[in-house]
Amino acid sequence: MKTDIFGASGLGYVVIESERIDPWRSFLEDGIGMHCQFADQACLAFRMDKHLRRLIIKRGPAEDFAAVGWQLRDQATLDVVLERLSTSHIAVQEGSAAEAAERGVKRFWRLVGPKRLAIELFFEPLTTNEALNMRCAGFVTGEQFMGHLAITTRRAEDMRRFWEEIFDARFSDSIVEQLAGVTLDIDFFRVNPRHHSIAIARVRGLPIDPIRTRAQHMNLLTSSVADLTAAFLRCRKLGFEMAHEIGEHPNDREQSFYVISPSGFEVELGWNPLTVDERTWQPTTYQGISLWGHKPPKTGLRQSIATNGGNLVRGLRSLRKPEYSPFQES
Repeated sequence: MKTDIFGASGLGYVVIESERIDPWRSFLEDGIGMHCQFADQACLAFRMDKHLRRLIIKRGPAEDFAAVGWQLRDQATLDVVLERLSTSHIAVQEGSAAEAAERGVKRFWRLVGPKRLAIELFFEPLTTNEALNMRCAGFVTGEQFMGHLAITTRRAEDMRRFWEEIFDARFSDSIVEQLAGVTLDIDFFRVNPRHHSIAIARVRGLPIDPIRTRAQHMNLLTSSVADLTAAFLRCRKLGFEMAHEIGEHPNDREQSFYVISPSGFEVELGWNPLTVDERTWQPTTYQGISLWGHKPPKTGLRQSIATNGGNLVRGLRSLRKPEYSPFQES
């Protein structure tokens, strides 16, 4: 009988590669409100709870997600995941002691996931009871782990297969969004009580990916609506561009805003999404990403041409090379 590890994994940390060290510190410390645990000219590390490091910014040219740390409940869960990866002929390599220290974990194991996003497995984070110095009263972690990732893809079925077969992800629901003359299909998957830890988006009928980075956005949750609105006002005052102002999603009922990070991808900060009741949950398809709000602050013909034109150019460029799937060599 297959061991079900649903509820035993989730997003644990994120590593970002960027040359924009100072703007990232301002963004995460002064805007989002996290605790800066370490800072020099080559690396930043931020806390949001007892974990020693949740967000790590490493100096480098990519301006992209370098890795995501996927936290597992214990050694037994790690053993199950490693066995599944081996069966699927997906190579895994243990990280070095120096890399583990940089990420704030005792040990981790790295594989190349969909879109060549490095996924780093760990189950023993380094923790501290030192008081947090944050502009936000708190973030939601615990059994829901750290947050979620939204990823655009040209190989949606392969990506779905990866999260379902390796981590026992369950389909929550889907949203159909009309955007810039195309239809975007977004499927949401949960691996723990959080409504979704992974969102997979694809352009219907067109084999293109309009997003430059490995993930379109990452999400964090505040513990109060006051923290949400305060962070929105701080980010705007600091000059960070809003992609979408505060609004509410129809599926998880989360209120959130999307702000453009110093590396160009979006960070969603949200509050109060529903928690899935596994006994009664029924997947649904929703029309439109928002019940209300989430409007871009910049509107008009010029902005529309710039945004849509940029997405089209990136989509056409994505056709030049195949998208990587860890199953393609199986």
